[in-house]
Amino acid sequence: MNLNKKIAIPLSILALTVVAASWFYKSGKFSKETSLHKADGQSHQEQTSPPLYTCPMHPFIIKDRPGTCPICAMELVKKVAGAADNATLTPEQQQEMARLGRIALSTTQRVMANVAVQEAKVQPLSKEIQAVGLVQYDQSRQAKVTAWIAGRIDKLNVTTVGALVSKDKPVAELYSPDLLATQQEYLLAVRSRDQLKSSPIPSIAQNGEGLVASAKQRLMLYGVKEYQIAELEKAGKPTIKLPIYTPQSGVVIEKLVQQGQYVNVGDVLFNIADLSRVWVEIEVYESEFQNIRLGQTVEIRSQSFPGRAFSGRVAFIYPFLDPKTRTVKARVELPNPGMQLKPDMFVNAVIKVGMGSTVVVPITAVMDSGKQQTVWVEAQPGVFEPRMVQVGQRTDDMVQILSGVKAGEKVAVSGAYLIDSESKLRGGAGDDHSQHTGGAKPESKTPTAPQQPAPAKKPLNMDDMKM
Repeated sequence: MNLNKKIAIPLSILALTVVAASWFYKSGKFSKETSLHKADGQSHQEQTSPPLYTCPMHPFIIKDRPGTCPICAMELVKKVAGAADNATLTPEQQQEMARLGRIALSTTQRVMANVAVQEAKVQPLSKEIQAVGLVQYDQSRQAKVTAWIAGRIDKLNVTTVGALVSKDKPVAELYSPDLLATQQEYLLAVRSRDQLKSSPIPSIAQNGEGLVASAKQRLMLYGVKEYQIAELEKAGKPTIKLPIYTPQSGVVIEKLVQQGQYVNVGDVLFNIADLSRVWVEIEVYESEFQNIRLGQTVEIRSQSFPGRAFSGRVAFIYPFLDPKTRTVKARVELPNPGMQLKPDMFVNAVIKVGMGSTVVVPITAVMDSGKQQTVWVEAQPGVFEPRMVQVGQRTDDMVQILSGVKAGEKVAVSGAYLIDSESKLRGGAGDDHSQHTGGAKPESKTPTAPQQPAPAKKPLNMDDMKM
């Protein structure tokens, strides 16, 4: 009996040990499988999880919904998945990015630098050219009323400047002894013609017609019209006063005679201008006048008529430049209903120039150093590279890109100067982007000596400084 107990106890202990080992083995495997499944689930959860929001100033603050930071009260920003950070890159990756001129920014850095990107796109580009102008008389609609014969102004029908005149109504009446004598000669020639008509000799009859034609020609040279000569022949007696007419209807802009004044042949009595159409001479800067073309529509605005625009067309471009103002003048012809536009009035002109569809970016995306223009292109999320571009026409907020950037590429429209500064700080103060055109810098053919590393700066000892 004692022997059986001695054998049974060790066997029981061995059996318990095997059971315990088996249980621990299964338990460890289960936990391993559980951890693997858990890891897979966590990975799947990370892929399908909603976006997270963090604070730019305190990156350890992470929330699942937008709001404000509990520490600094700043607005939380969305964490960008896959965004590169220069600090997390390997040394080889950093060297490659430095060789390409690229720079990686984290989400916090982009927010702090206020970096915003926008796609370059193809769209119709139009430009507005602003100019100032001066209203002028239409020189093709100006005329002078002159004396065709010497005499005395017996009557003035127009006595003030600004009066409206018509070419069908006389503006003055002139008495001239020469005109009176010429009328009497004409009447005598008419009587002689009538008497010589019955002559059997043809040459005598023709002489009568010649005398009448000669006297009539002298009257017409004195400004007597055809119907006035017919009235003179019908009345049979000379007219003492000669009516003076204007060559066109318009406004009297200058009055040069008084009633009772004696005038000579060719003296100017009045200056007349037709203000139903006017000229506007605009001044365009020499950097913009190449966009001005004949026939372009021009919008004219005046402070005297706010909210109203007058429309005209470019009729002439002067072939010289003003050396003082560095501008070129262009003449705009436009109708003037109601004579609202007055000569010598200052106006503003707007010329809209269409330049067709082209690749454009916001004007804030282009950094101009004077020698070249550069934009920062987002090659991948959070990674920017400099591109040297050739720009064309500019509008108020957009600029035409002739080469360097294609449609659809994202460019930095704000914070570009901070990106450029960060790039120079990381790449050295002498970093130059003049060779960046979307690829690596070409290798220099001239061998250069290896640069010696700069000596490490000693920390500043402030123990001896006294306040």
